[in-house]
Amino acid sequence: MFDFTTVSTWFHSLLTGVMPEWLAIGIECLIVLLFIIILYATLAIILIYAERKICAFFQCRIGPNRVGKWGVLQVFADVLKMLTKEIIKMRQSDRLLHDMAPYFVLVASFLTFSCIPWNKGLEILDFNVGAFFFISVSGIGVIGILLAGWASHSKYPMIGAMRSGAQLISYELSIGMTMLVVILLNGSMQLSEIVQQQADYGWNIVRGHVPAVLAFLIYLVAGNAECNRGPFDLPEAESELTAGYHTEYSGMHFGFFYLAEYLNLFICGAMAATIFLGGWAPFYIQGADGFNSVMAAIPGFVWFFAKAFFVVFLLMWIRWTFPRLRIDQLLTLEWKYLMPLSMINIVLMALVVCFGLTIN
Repeated sequence: MFDFTTVSTWFHSLLTGVMPEWLAIGIECLIVLLFIIILYATLAIILIYAERKICAFFQCRIGPNRVGKWGVLQVFADVLKMLTKEIIKMRQSDRLLHDMAPYFVLVASFLTFSCIPWNKGLEILDFNVGAFFFISVSGIGVIGILLAGWASHSKYPMIGAMRSGAQLISYELSIGMTMLVVILLNGSMQLSEIVQQQADYGWNIVRGHVPAVLAFLIYLVAGNAECNRGPFDLPEAESELTAGYHTEYSGMHFGFFYLAEYLNLFICGAMAATIFLGGWAPFYIQGADGFNSVMAAIPGFVWFFAKAFFVVFLLMWIRWTFPRLRIDQLLTLEWKYLMPLSMINIVLMALVVCFGLTIN
């Protein structure tokens, strides 16, 4: 498996050979920022197009098919339209907070996006408490949503924001406890270390037996709720609240919410691939040396994207299969079922680790 650390080390030594180290670090930070922005925008375009086509497939429709071959340019047309739309200001809204809200959501999405280990040696933010940092910064987005609803000075956004706050704060607990199950299994909160252990000993969803599979299923449900996607899209239920917390937004301010929603979907799939499905680690079969050598020849980032998009497809499948829940049903599912089940699952994983029952 190719290690990108050799590339980054070579590039850093190349820059420091012709300029001061502080300037070299600044240039490297700018390159990383440019990489994040380009990848962020590219993934958003792919996911929006995929969502429309997968939705059409489940509903026996064709989907976008007019703008460009197979409708591939439809997303670009929509982006151009959104960029040229006027940003409308409401007279009775708190304009400062109303304008700041989309940026809170976008910054939270960028920070969590930067935690993802794309390949061996290709991590942007790789802390020894990476899982804790990921959970912490992902909670910033709820501040933007609450601000959007409150600052709009409108009843529908306010109701949507209150629903979203209750939903996100509730389901963050289940996500945190499922990640704690993985931390117990691997003995580390560093995401790159978690992936490396899976490359050495096997994917966590297999190593951890029943508790790991159960944690993966809980993560799928809670992750869908965290992304405000059906059947958990109560905060923006169009049949009740028009568009929920972003009803009063227009132009690119609305576009930021739209963009962050799809990237949060990818982040949810990418983190599931990282902590349960081995991240960039290939799929190996013990004893099948020829098969394993072929799998090892596939680049790590290809494995990572394949696993992440597999989970994204599962989340889209869930959205277009189940009807929307009521708000009481949504909170009952978390507090009466998922959270107690997650707590029991932590105890089960602790027993598995203590008695040495993990598969290595």
